[in-house]
Amino acid sequence: MASNVPRILIVDDEADTCANLSDILTDLGYETDVAHDGYAALELVKKKAYDLALLDLRMPGMDGLELYRRMREISAGTVAIVVTAYATSDTAKSITAAGAWQVVPKPVDIGKLLGLVGQALDTPLILVVDDDKDLCENLWDILRERGYRVHFAHDVGDAEKALKQHNFHVVLIDMKLPSGDGHQVFRALQSIDKEARTVLITGFAAEMETKVQTALQAGANAVCYKPFDVGKLLSTVQQLCARSESQAS
Repeated sequence: MASNVPRILIVDDEADTCANLSDILTDLGYETDVAHDGYAALELVKKKAYDLALLDLRMPGMDGLELYRRMREISAGTVAIVVTAYATSDTAKSITAAGAWQVVPKPVDIGKLLGLVGQALDTPLILVVDDDKDLCENLWDILRERGYRVHFAHDVGDAEKALKQHNFHVVLIDMKLPSGDGHQVFRALQSIDKEARTVLITGFAAEMETKVQTALQAGANAVCYKPFDVGKLLSTVQQLCARSESQAS
């Protein structure tokens, strides 16, 4: 399994702000990195998986909103809290429309910010393994609206890397993938993280039936067929998240 210590990226062009937030969060047991501009932040995101990012909105070169859009392409599961001294209603709508989780006004109320950080990191984390990027984006929107964090992997290698970097509550695995199949991902999941729950997904019911049944017999929790019954999928994810949290407690 991945480390249980949450990783937080702090991005602000004010060095003192970064240092203060880093000290506070580190004292609370979080692992932190800092960057003073968007380009440096992207380099860090390419090298390390972050659970949460605190982003200043107004920075030279690349603002926090554009930074988050680029971060999402690399690490969709990283939750963003955007901090700004310019928190108009229109600004807040633009930020949340891009997928950021919360907007926090400056000067920052540290107690409130820490509460939001805790809430975000307590949100169940879902991994969607599917080579259909449009489907992944649709599922991201649907699941985020229901309060989940959502990470993507588009092939077997990406999935194995993600499983080593994060602790997922539920993993949705497409059974037909480039250069492999979902059963390989399921075996990797069993090896890396036995606590995560698994939902098999496929649009090729007849072709994948043998592999689906083999995985179910080996411990996969459920199967959902494409095109999805969204209500059934959400109900399945909710039940498995609740079971996972109950086991953890």
